[in-house]
Amino acid sequence: MAETPYNPLDKKNLGVSVADAMLNRTVSPLPPEDRFMGAGIYAIYYVGEFPAYISIAERNQDGRFEAPIYVGKAIPAGARRGGGLGVTTGPVLFRRLSEHAQSITQAKNLNLSDFFCRYLVVDDIWIPLGESLLIEKFAPVWNSTIDGFGNHDPGSGRYNSQKPPWDVVHPGRS
Repeated sequence: MAETPYNPLDKKNLGVSVADAMLNRTVSPLPPEDRFMGAGIYAIYYVGEFPAYISIAERNQDGRFEAPIYVGKAIPAGARRGGGLGVTTGPVLFRRLSEHAQSITQAKNLNLSDFFCRYLVVDDIWIPLGESLLIEKFAPVWNSTIDGFGNHDPGSGRYNSQKPPWDVVHPGRS
């Protein structure tokens, strides 16, 4: 049986390249101290003592940061609707990380000081691929089991719908 030749331009290999570049970045507090420009991908890490996340926190102790609790993306405005190709983005990724910090701060049973992040500003065409591969690789609990952390404001008319699991486990967010 012949081996399949390695193709560095295969979609999966390109995605792995983006994901690995993000994983090689320095870990910083959530949100990062300095505002920056661009869109991209990120991973959020937890090191606290919330009972359900002890095994995750243990894997992130002593600077190891091996188990993200959440992986996400920040895409340029209009990208979901097919606009914005080649447009210079503002602080989209920084804003998204700041929104997450605000959600954690509002939760009554979490401490923002227990959260860290890695992020990478990425050309917008590679953002979804990098995020998908990171979620597949780590299956972060807030992406897979306790859904709803990354939800944006649902808008009028949807406020009476069922609370996402994340808001049930971590009450306090408006």
